[in-house]
Amino acid sequence: MPYNDILVRYDKDKSIVFRKTKEKYGGLSNMASGYSINLNGYNILSSEALYQSLKYVDSEIQKKIIAEKSPMTAKMISKKYKEYIRDDWDDIKIPVMKWCLRVKLINNWAKFGYLLESTGDFDIVEDSYKDQFWGAKQVSDNLLIGRNYLGRLLKMLREEYREVNCSRNYVLKELDKINLVFMNEKCEDLYINIEDQKKEIYLFEKELQIKKNEATINNSISTQKHIQTKLI
Repeated sequence: MPYNDILVRYDKDKSIVFRKTKEKYGGLSNMASGYSINLNGYNILSSEALYQSLKYVDSEIQKKIIAEKSPMTAKMISKKYKEYIRDDWDDIKIPVMKWCLRVKLINNWAKFGYLLESTGDFDIVEDSYKDQFWGAKQVSDNLLIGRNYLGRLLKMLREEYREVNCSRNYVLKELDKINLVFMNEKCEDLYINIEDQKKEIYLFEKELQIKKNEATINNSISTQKHIQTKLI
């Protein structure tokens, strides 16, 4: 799979930029909670934990990584076993990341798909203090520079999501020529029915609208109380 290994310049005002998981586009981060994954019968709390676990073939190491509730802690636990990382990891880590993002989407079609769709046609950039491989580093007020592989993979996933939404089914198969093993088994194929997911998307968007309306009402009430307090 070809990737251009070059540093790219991004205009912050013309890009969807994310860093903190609680921000508007924070769900694009692998560190975001609320996007759990089911794979080979195991529940994994984040795409970060899944990605970190796939660095290894030892199921005991994988089990310790996915047992962590915090994505960051899962990453820290993974570092303890770095001497056991797959020999071919540097060669496969980008396609594995792409696969992990797809798994995140297929397990959270309405929520994650909605977030991807909300980025429009802009570049997607992970703003990082130091990582110019997966993200980009801010070098001035409006300029970020980095390879930004995560952001580029998310853009590819966004296009795939749009194309698949026009079909009936979506099947995510195991990676070609990469023997991914999770808990002593090959990673299973994943499947969803798009028509069923459209119903989930409708319900998700309806719930979002209700929350927005409630927030508007609460803000209005708060403003009125503030005005009344000033008048007293």
